[in-house]
Amino acid sequence: MQTKINKILGALLDRIGLYQVLKSIGAEKMANKFSAAVVYAVFSSFALNFFYQPGHVYASGATGAAQVVTELVARISGHNILPISASLILVNAPLFILAWRGIGKQFTVYTVITVVMSSVFIHFIPVTSLTHEPVINAVFGGAIMGFGVGNAMKSGISSGGTDIVSLYMRKKTGRSVGTLAFLVNGVIIFTAGVLFGWEYMLYSLIAIFVNSRVQDAIFTRQKRLQVMIVTKNPELLTKKLVNRFKHGVTILHDAEGGYTHTSQTVLMTVITMYEYQEFKDIIQKYDEHAFVSISENVRVLGKFAEVED
Repeated sequence: MQTKINKILGALLDRIGLYQVLKSIGAEKMANKFSAAVVYAVFSSFALNFFYQPGHVYASGATGAAQVVTELVARISGHNILPISASLILVNAPLFILAWRGIGKQFTVYTVITVVMSSVFIHFIPVTSLTHEPVINAVFGGAIMGFGVGNAMKSGISSGGTDIVSLYMRKKTGRSVGTLAFLVNGVIIFTAGVLFGWEYMLYSLIAIFVNSRVQDAIFTRQKRLQVMIVTKNPELLTKKLVNRFKHGVTILHDAEGGYTHTSQTVLMTVITMYEYQEFKDIIQKYDEHAFVSISENVRVLGKFAEVED
C-alpha cells in the first residue's frame, strides 16, 4: 500500500514538473533556503503576534492583507473562524500559480516554503501583548518585520504577496510596478482606519514606513554590483553565468598575474544584489580559486535584464 502511494505521489510530482525542480535545486541549497525561511518565519511571527495584532496595527503586503481578511470574516460571521495563518495561505495561493507559470519554478518553491513556514509559526506562537502603546507596537513591529524581510531577500527567497506580482510584471513588461505595493498598502491602512479608528491608520502607516526603512538598510533589491572575476576557467564560468542570469559578460584575455606571472582571464559583468548569493554559489562551485572583486551601487546605461528564477 505504501509503495503504491509513493508511486502515485512520484508520478504526480513528475507530471507537474516539481520533481525535476527539486532535483535541480539540490539538497544543500534546499537546506540553506529552508533555514532562511525559518529565520524569516520567526521574525515575521514575532512582529505579528507580539506587536501588530495586540496593537491593532496592520502590516504591509500579503501579511497585512491576511490581517484584513481575517478581521472582515470575524466581523461578518461574529466568530474568529479564520486564523491569520490560514488567511496568509489563501491570499498567496493564486499568486503561487502565477509565480510557477510566469516567474520561475525554483523561485516558486522557495516562496511556498517561506509562506508555509511563516504560517506555521504565526499559528503556534501565541499572541502576546508586550505593551499597550500603539506607537511602540508600530515601530518595533515594523522594525522586526523589516529585518526579517531584508534577511530573507538577502538569502534569495521571497515572502510572496505583492512581490510576486511585481516580479511577474517586470519580467513580462520590463517596467517597474512599484505603485502596486503602494496601492495595496494604501488599502490596508485605510481598512485599519475603518475597522479600528483613524488613529490606527496612522499607526499602520508608521509600521509600514519603519518596515521599509529597515528592509532597505539590510537589502536593496535594485542595487547593482559590478563584478570582476580573475579565473583560469573563463569558458565554464561564462557559460554558467550567462545561462543563469542572462546578463552579458565581457571577457578580457591575456591578463597576467603580477605575483605568479601566469596567464589569466578577467570576466566582467553586472548583477543585482538579489542575485549575489546565487552568483557566489556558482563561483564557489565551478572555480573556488577565482579572485572576485565587487563594486557596489554602479549605474548601468542600456538594457539590463533581471531574472528571478
